[in-house]
Amino acid sequence: MPQSPQLPEPTDPHDGAAAEGSAAELAERTAQSLREVAGGPLSQLPQLLEAMVAIGSDLDVHRVLHRIAETAGSLTGARYAAVEVLDEDGEGLRDRIVHGSAPEGRSAAAGTLRVPIKVRGELFGSLVLAGKPDGAAPGAAAGTGRFGEVDLQLVRVLATEAGIAMGNARMHAAARQRRRWIDGAASVTTALLAGPETGSTKEHALTVVAEKGRELAEAGTGAVLLPRADGGMEVVAISTVLSEAVRAETYGGTIPAQSPVLHQIHAGLAVFSDDFAGDPRSISPLSRHYGPTMLLPLRGGGRVLGALALCRASGGPRFTHMERTLGTQFASQAALALVLADRHRDRERLAVYEDRDRIARDLHDLVIQRLFATGMLLESAQRTAVLPEVKEGVGQAVDELEATVQEIRTAIIALQQGPPEAPAGPRTRILREAGAATAALGNRPSVQFVGPVDARVGPECARALVAAVGRALTEVAGAASTARVVVDATVTLADGEDGVRVTVTGGDGDGGPAAPVVWERPLLP
Repeated sequence: MPQSPQLPEPTDPHDGAAAEGSAAELAERTAQSLREVAGGPLSQLPQLLEAMVAIGSDLDVHRVLHRIAETAGSLTGARYAAVEVLDEDGEGLRDRIVHGSAPEGRSAAAGTLRVPIKVRGELFGSLVLAGKPDGAAPGAAAGTGRFGEVDLQLVRVLATEAGIAMGNARMHAAARQRRRWIDGAASVTTALLAGPETGSTKEHALTVVAEKGRELAEAGTGAVLLPRADGGMEVVAISTVLSEAVRAETYGGTIPAQSPVLHQIHAGLAVFSDDFAGDPRSISPLSRHYGPTMLLPLRGGGRVLGALALCRASGGPRFTHMERTLGTQFASQAALALVLADRHRDRERLAVYEDRDRIARDLHDLVIQRLFATGMLLESAQRTAVLPEVKEGVGQAVDELEATVQEIRTAIIALQQGPPEAPAGPRTRILREAGAATAALGNRPSVQFVGPVDARVGPECARALVAAVGRALTEVAGAASTARVVVDATVTLADGEDGVRVTVTGGDGDGGPAAPVVWERPLLP
């Protein structure tokens, strides 16, 4: 620090020459001292305070670091100023923000000033200065280009303020990041619990989780993996910004059961890797496309439902501790949302099936009974009719009523079909075959069942039966049928032996009846 001016020793006031010399010397020394004070830290205090206010009021981390480097260079006159930011482990540099250019041929020991920056007692990085002009610092030897004590004090004050500002900025950034992840998890829950009119299927739900997870983690790829029967996991939903070739390879790709990462996932533990391509725990060929990766278990109902993979491209920034924590919390929330969405869809599906059952009961208990009673009245009238044309007309009406009853029974069976993913019996599979042939035939075939088809037809016979129905419908469609197509499945052959017969009838190209396509075989287990 500059020293205060030294006053000369008192002299005899009667000695005029001595008095004149002493006055001149005092004036010179006072002027020199004032010049030192004026050129010292007091003259830089307004600039330092202004910089501290600006740094403390800014919450953008990158902008704060740039302002610190610029201010340090301006206060000390250094041509080079840099803020070196350490990584989370404190072993390497994560970032370096530079102001100015480093002088060539400078001595690191004599021409560099390095001051640590601490945030809440932890080392955050360093403020490095170099390129000091010769003799520019008060208290520094002229011509050496070294930083003086004044420079050190100024930079220390600036580093302390930088640590406070960085702590505030990091807290603000962490709070903003948490809010973004929380909002993202809430939007996923809202999307998954949406009704079926918005297309909220299971595949849609998994895609929403993969896409939102990728956006929040700022990753290149987000994927949802579900367990396979062999113990491995398969990618069933993906969202990526990488090439289409990588997407095509990743979608449907698998992680084998013997992979060490799956052992951790099945145990409910997250897997983190800074370089998935080079990680010895990963034995899947899919890993070669990715660098920093998070594999997060999707746990719900006390079990692992699958995994959420969030992957950055090779060479990308590693996931921070905060991102890993938030990613794990997001996966837990997404798993819970998936469970709730499944239950929500189950309730809606149950409501539909209950409504179908009610309609089927009404058709069976009311409509069919009335039609049956009407048919009996017509048969009675047919027996008492005298005119042949009346008997014939009444007989046709009775036949039409019987056909209508069969159609209603087929509709009742269709209403009582289970969900598409449930194991289907022969009746349901035959109805599906008939529905699939509607476009080729031009109309929906009428299907009639005689006998307990589901109860009597075994799995092997059912496969052959459904295949025969498909072939028969194809043959009828190839005959340019325009008339009504009827599929009649009977479980007892005409001779009384146990067996199954399928008869498919339609019309020929001229509108007349075509030869029926018949398939029959004994009943098998």
